[in-house]
Amino acid sequence: MVAVPKGRILDELRPLMRRAGLEPEAAFDDRAYRGLRFATNRPGVEIIRVRSFDVATFVAFGAAHLGVAGNDVLMEIDSPEVYAPLDLAIGRCRMVVAEPMALAAPDEPQRWSHIRVATKYPQITRRHFAARGVQAECIKLNGAMELAPSLDLCRRIVDLVSSGSTLKANGLHEVEHIADVSARLIVNRAAWKTRAAEIEDWLDRFRQAVAGETATRPASPQTAAAGP
Repeated sequence: MVAVPKGRILDELRPLMRRAGLEPEAAFDDRAYRGLRFATNRPGVEIIRVRSFDVATFVAFGAAHLGVAGNDVLMEIDSPEVYAPLDLAIGRCRMVVAEPMALAAPDEPQRWSHIRVATKYPQITRRHFAARGVQAECIKLNGAMELAPSLDLCRRIVDLVSSGSTLKANGLHEVEHIADVSARLIVNRAAWKTRAAEIEDWLDRFRQAVAGETATRPASPQTAAAGP
């Protein structure tokens, strides 16, 4: 079983899947279809399409052997059951601390001792500020982080940024950089130990795909028969 995320990353992932020799059934690309589980051109290999955070959860608990998730998700979940051996070089963005532009001139981040932050990533946020001796009170939001300062929920946010246009449109600017983010091919720890040959085969195929090559060698019998 392979778990993939919905949304922008999936659009970038599809060409890599094709080059790696993993092609889902036609319904996978039908945006009107509501199914979440799909057959592929590989006998016994299925794909599930879920939310980005849920990809890591399915892989961590062994419901999927492989998955694709951003390292933001992996840092937040921080599970010893999930390995991330391959950077797929897609879904690139950065995680930042942002605040209203009106705070820019008088603000001195190096003098913070306690802050309130709206974020989808409370664990990452707490660790980031704790390393500087700053106590972070985190308000968990799953989206629309940029609204929090303007509605006096808090003065700062931690979120993912690509171009920065959304921050700018909401009167915010970057204050600190926390991490660069990209999508990774992830593997369940137990599956890598018990099904090493087929896992390595898929890793090789996706390495070739990232390099812009098409995997041409036939799948090994173990890979072709990989199940959930």
